[in-house]
Formats: sequence, C-alpha cells, structure tokens
Amino acid sequence: MRFASIGSGSAGNGTLIESDETLLLVDCGFSIKETAARMARLGRDPSQLTAVLVTHEHGDHWKGVAPLARKFSLPVYLTAGTYKAVSENAGAGIFNLIDSHAPFKLGSIEVNPVAVPHDAREPVQFTLTSSAGKLGILTDLGSLTSHVIDQYSNCHSLLVEANHDVDMLMRGPYPPSLKERVAGNWGHLNNQQCAYFLESIDCSLLSTLVIGHVSTKNNCLDLLQKTIAELPQRWKKILFACQDGGFDWIRVE
Repeated sequence: MRFASIGSGSAGNGTLIESDETLLLVDCGFSIKETAARMARLGRDPSQLTAVLVTHEHGDHWKGVAPLARKFSLPVYLTAGTYKAVSENAGAGIFNLIDSHAPFKLGSIEVNPVAVPHDAREPVQFTLTSSAGKLGILTDLGSLTSHVIDQYSNCHSLLVEANHDVDMLMRGPYPPSLKERVAGNWGHLNNQQCAYFLESIDCSLLSTLVIGHVSTKNNCLDLLQKTIAELPQRWKKILFACQDGGFDWIRVE
C-alpha cells in the first residue's frame, strides 16, 4: 500500500491511497480539470479510481467530489450527516452511507472511519489497513479525544494536521469570528496540539510522518519544524505536505 497527496490545505485537499488494484481518493477539493492534472503528476487518472471517501462537507474537501463522481461513475462513501449537508447540491450519483464507527472493505483496503470534533454535520477521518500495514489520515479537528488517540495508535504511516500557530493566528488577518472558529474545540489542530497528539499515540510502528493542512497565513514551516523537533524522534522520516504539490507516493511499511 502507498499514499500520496494532490494538495493539502484550505484551498483544496485530496489524498490517494493505492493497494493492489484498489485506488481510493479521500476528499476532492479541486475541479475535475485540476484533479486530473494533479493526479497525472502522480501517474494516475480519475478513471482508475475505485471510490471516493469523504471526510466532511466543507468546500476544500467536498467541492469536486460530486462532479468527479458523476463524470467517472465513481461510488462515493460518506456519513449520513455529511450526505444530508450536501444532498441538495450532490445531484445524481452513487452515494453509500457509512457508519462513523464501523469499518468496511473496499478491494484490498479495510477502511475505518473515525469520528472527530469539527464544525461539520457528521465529520470523520480515516485509518486504512492492508496487508502492508496501517495508514492514518487525520485533519480537520479542533481537539483530541480518547477515541482519536486510540484509533491512531500503531500506524505505520500517518498524515496529521498542524494547521496554525496560535500567536500567528491571533495576530493575523482573519476576522475575530474566524479566529475563534479555527482555534476552537471544533476547528483545527494547532502546532502544540499536533505535538501533544504525537506524544500521546503509540508511535512504535511509525515509519513515515507527514504534517499537512498547514495554513499559509497562520503558520510557518520554521515554527512547525521547531515544535516537532522538540519531540522524541519516533519515526524514520518526516515530510511536510504543501497546498500546491501535496506530496509524492509514500510506501506504507
């Protein structure tokens, strides 16, 4: 199993996971044309997708899902709450409702939804497991719960958000209401929360750590790297995902 990103940030998100003949896309915040171009850089095409998984209905994760699914006749998997939030604009398509606490199988990948605290209708994130190991994808949550800590322990590869630095957010250009939303318990993880998460989970199997969904206005790589560098090193490799390029294929092992 391997994974790659077509983009990670508030302007659009999409993560590819591939195992044997199964190719999944988690979220799609880009147009069909942009999605196809970004996938082409990774040697893949939307017509090869097995299915699309949706974490929640915010535009940077949902915007391109329905158009892509209609054009390429792709099944879409999402919670009942997310579907209710988007159903008026979803149009025709194959929508499969999932239980936010029940794993299911897509080809050679077992998909485990994880309920998270975020200001959406019924948001989830995912861990994905194959014979190669366990991959965790965790963005768009404002606080950490014991359920989240438990579900993301023992990953072999992990993509987690460090969205903002608190001081930069408070001094930054966002209006007060948006600052409150981002920093709140239903918003996004800051650098220190990301560090606490990494200290709290069992990282003994973790080979590759990817930090993503980093705000271009309210965070900077120097601050983020300094925060992560203060942690005990419990992974072989660390990468930082970007909005424009995402990141290239990483093998789960």
